[in-house]
Amino acid sequence: MKIAKTFRIAAPIDRVWPTITDPEQVASCLPGCEQVDKVDELNYKALVKVVVGPIRTQFKVDIACVEQRPPEYAAYETKGEEGGKSSRVKAISTLTLASLSEEETEVSYSSDLSIIGRLGKFGSGMMLKVADSMGDDFVAALKGVIEGQQVDAGPKTMKTLNRAFWIGGAILVTALVIIALLLA
Repeated sequence: MKIAKTFRIAAPIDRVWPTITDPEQVASCLPGCEQVDKVDELNYKALVKVVVGPIRTQFKVDIACVEQRPPEYAAYETKGEEGGKSSRVKAISTLTLASLSEEETEVSYSSDLSIIGRLGKFGSGMMLKVADSMGDDFVAALKGVIEGQQVDAGPKTMKTLNRAFWIGGAILVTALVIIALLLA
């Protein structure tokens, strides 16, 4: 299944980049993303909890960087297991930023994913609709953080941002997929 979204943020790429590359900032825009831990320079772990009606579940997610071209592109592989190993998610994802002007940036994410186990039985049409809705909620929260931001992002180096860039995108795509599956 493929999930993709493109949106614009009314801010220059040099202001969007530090925010969307900060795992804590991205996680704060995603319901259920509770924890992000750095394993090493190219690998992270995340915990995503979801409660939908009577369904309570969590996914432990491993994220590995497979390609980077800062500040415009990152690709990563995400693997996750639902508690009890009843469902597994695997995704190859990309996150792309493009400067449209000095005051506008286009952000695109896409993910090719496979789901096996009990959550893999849901219909892809329903999952895509819910993922799109959740993506809209994420975009609104992210825009609020970035467009409302009045101060400089601080003295982060490009190397630091490069390492963090893909984790934000991976968390975004993985959380949207998991939430979409549970709401379907």
